[in-house]
Amino acid sequence: MTTMPLLQIDNLSVTMMPPGAAPVPILSDVSLTLDKGATLGIVGESGSGKSMLSLAIMGLLPPTARAAGTIALNGRQLLTLPESAWCRIRGRRIGMIFQEPMTALNPAMRIGDQIAEGIIWHRGVARAVARRAAIDLLDQVRIPDAKRRAASYPHEMSGGQRQRVGIAIALALQPDLMIADEPTTALDVTVQAEILDILDELVRERGMALIIISHDLGVIARAAHRTIVMYAGTGMEAGPTVALLRDPRHPYTTGLLAAMPRRRPGVGSGPGSRLATIPGTVPGFADMPAGCRFAGRCARQTGACREATPAWRLFGSDGGRGVRCLHAQLDAAEPDRPEPDRVMPL
Repeated sequence: MTTMPLLQIDNLSVTMMPPGAAPVPILSDVSLTLDKGATLGIVGESGSGKSMLSLAIMGLLPPTARAAGTIALNGRQLLTLPESAWCRIRGRRIGMIFQEPMTALNPAMRIGDQIAEGIIWHRGVARAVARRAAIDLLDQVRIPDAKRRAASYPHEMSGGQRQRVGIAIALALQPDLMIADEPTTALDVTVQAEILDILDELVRERGMALIIISHDLGVIARAAHRTIVMYAGTGMEAGPTVALLRDPRHPYTTGLLAAMPRRRPGVGSGPGSRLATIPGTVPGFADMPAGCRFAGRCARQTGACREATPAWRLFGSDGGRGVRCLHAQLDAAEPDRPEPDRVMPL
């Protein structure tokens, strides 16, 4: 018997419809599935559409955006829901840790009140009950002296503590799905590791699903069971994280891996050595090229790449991997081999 995935996205596209201007496609043909208790990593450069995808899942697209395709949570189609229904889903069924905790948190409200606010709104409990729950949540995300810190304002806390508060807010109603948008940005390596440990522990203990969005392959390697690599608003490659990082099939994935610093001396990490780079930049959404969106930066590109958009092709013994490239080698030329220095985990 096949189990229904918690989240299923099929052929999602998002187009901005600015008044008096031509439509601008932001996301195109994005598909993914996520089971409860699993972690999905979404990785790519700035401008690849990662955050827009998270906003589409949360029903927080700008008023000028138009979405098509399917976003289903436990089989329920979300894109057609009215705003009143979305308000009952956000927080209760889907939680989100926003990218910048200093701007996501209200600077004029105490931390405990910000966590309690959603509990009061969704559950209708007394303020005192919600505040006790807020203190418990601060304790769960490892903030010392939680009762005292609940009375603090955001500016009185460090970046790592503010990020923990963001996690507590997202957890307050025990959602089935949590989305973490760049949860370790601007944090030092030690604090990054602590945040990722907290997220991993919550997934294991609560059985919820997690989407972690990052431009950092080290974060993805540490945190995600499966990964989708996005570029210019569409998926380029997807599969189990270990297999994808050890044996990338898309030139873009290969380029991202080559640009990572290496631990091993003498492999692009010595004094004065230069990191590998991908030439060019991600195209603007209003200037998307015909054919493969990565063709202008790809060493493998041919004339055919600029003529037709590559179809998404599944491969692997169980069809668990996919790639969008005309020249990708889909058969396994050799078995996967561990390469511990390929990606530098935190």
